[in-house]
Amino acid sequence: LLLGGIICRYKDLRNGKRQISELHVPGDFADLHSFTLKRLDHDMMALTRCEVAMVPHERIQQMIVARPRLGRIFWFMTTLDAAINREWELSLGQRSALSRLAHLFCEVQVRLGLVGLTDGKTVPFDLTQAELSECVGITVVHVNRCLRELRKRELATFRDGNLIIGNLSGLMALAEFNPDYLYLDGGFTALESKVPQPGY
Repeated sequence: LLLGGIICRYKDLRNGKRQISELHVPGDFADLHSFTLKRLDHDMMALTRCEVAMVPHERIQQMIVARPRLGRIFWFMTTLDAAINREWELSLGQRSALSRLAHLFCEVQVRLGLVGLTDGKTVPFDLTQAELSECVGITVVHVNRCLRELRKRELATFRDGNLIIGNLSGLMALAEFNPDYLYLDGGFTALESKVPQPGY
């Protein structure tokens, strides 16, 4: 369970090239997939200084038996990961390099905002250009060009390890960002809360 910092999921090739497939922010159960899969088909890595809480699988099993609703919340968290993966896949396949980067910045701004770590404009996001390139599938040189273009348009820039968003609506328009895939209403858990649940 990530308490502080940013962790990523990634896969790599023999030549060392790496693709980051998702970022995890504080509040995420970063490797909950391992509870059901027992082994992961990908790796995880801390991109910043992180604080984590370790929860043994046996303890998770005990908790969801004692509190079935918690099991459904864990289920929601893993399906939310899948929704984020699909959006990243769309970016890699169809969005322009500039739009990919803008979309990533919009997502991080929303997700960190949910846990109170940004005022909406200053976003703690201390990733290198190489790490950004591995998120959006372009070269470091291209990332540098895109960052210059975002700065030129006064949409976003980096300062002292923070992403500074100059024009959020403009950044969202460039990215065609729609946060529906993040299920900000709670998705399954919100629906469940409206339905009487017998037995507990």
